[in-house]
Amino acid sequence: MKRLLVVLMFLLTLAAGASAADKVSDDSLYDEVRIKIANDREVGGGHVEVKVTNGVVELTGTVRDDRHKQRVEKVVKKVKGVKSVENKLRITPA
Repeated sequence: MKRLLVVLMFLLTLAAGASAADKVSDDSLYDEVRIKIANDREVGGGHVEVKVTNGVVELTGTVRDDRHKQRVEKVVKKVKGVKSVENKLRITPA
């Protein structure tokens, strides 16, 4: 019985560690999102600011038009670990 309890505790510990490893930290997401935005040919970084809280990405700043605004959101949504995107980008034509 004691041995079974030890095995169960070990398995629970492994399961808890695996689920924690699957979660992406906000700092990692921030870095990945910034890289994806900067490397996108259409958007190219621009004046987009990024904030990540519990996997939710908030975008602020300015873009040239609605097409770019939607493009930034689309690029960010493709980043693994992003739960949702709050697109607060403003459009200011050049």
